[in-house]
Amino acid sequence: MFQGMEYVYMVYKEKSFSKAAQKLFISQPSLSATIKRVESKIGYPIFDRSTKPITLTQCGEKYIKSVEQMLSSEKEFLNFLNDWGGLKVGSLVLGGSSLFSSWVLPPLMGEFNKCFPHVKVELAEESTTELAALLQKGEIDFMIDNCVMDASAFDSRVYHDEHLLLAVPRHFLSAQAAAKYQVSSKTIYDGTFLEKHIPAVPLQLFKDDPFIMLKPENDTGKRATELLQKYRINPTVLFQLDQQLTAYNITCSGMGISFVSDTLITRVPPHPAVLYYKLDENISCRKIFFYWKSGRYFTRAMEEFLKCAQCSK
Repeated sequence: MFQGMEYVYMVYKEKSFSKAAQKLFISQPSLSATIKRVESKIGYPIFDRSTKPITLTQCGEKYIKSVEQMLSSEKEFLNFLNDWGGLKVGSLVLGGSSLFSSWVLPPLMGEFNKCFPHVKVELAEESTTELAALLQKGEIDFMIDNCVMDASAFDSRVYHDEHLLLAVPRHFLSAQAAAKYQVSSKTIYDGTFLEKHIPAVPLQLFKDDPFIMLKPENDTGKRATELLQKYRINPTVLFQLDQQLTAYNITCSGMGISFVSDTLITRVPPHPAVLYYKLDENISCRKIFFYWKSGRYFTRAMEEFLKCAQCSK
């Protein structure tokens, strides 16, 4: 009954017989006939064809779950064989949000490729929520993120610490009032802004300014809200966004203040119209992790990638 499961799974992923047929390079009637044969062997329908897009029946949900378990087992066995082959072939799938996919992962992928040029490396750029789902399904090997994930479902290794800063348009009057708290791009690059004698900026100085915030489910958004509450500031929020990089770009346009990480500032080109300020370290400091699905086979490619990441810090 699992003969032809790859056809069923493609229809499930595409939520359409026509789209699945295109991906499989077969005709739609041929695909429909194959699915009907599988359903006939099972004795129950897999798809509810009365909905748009098509959905799974209760039986179909169990079938897909079983297929994913088999695909995951097959992938783990192939990874094992690749290890025996000395990484002459293989694959590694990495996932990250926009910031990590754009600025953090590419250099690490480049270093890994120099050492293991025959291992195919792929990159998935998604939200944290979607990446966690892909990791759980076994569709990616690692995700990099600064959030704290369920330790019972995911294992992790620390990449490094990062710190949030306040990014303020230079033309804001509050920036002038806070001039003595300003930290330069150079001190952010070399990390000396973290020295104890450099004070955190009092956020009250910016209480009347507009802010660019991240959504509450984002770790940066949570910490920013906590900092503002600590100083009893009820901010004027111009935008509430998903990505830190987008918020920073809006600050660069001069519209409002954003909370950004030193990970971002040390990797994007410096912007002359933005000033930076150190924040309360108890709230602004966090760790960046590499996460993988708990209990899965840890391939040599995965181990070697983490070694490259640690050496490149």
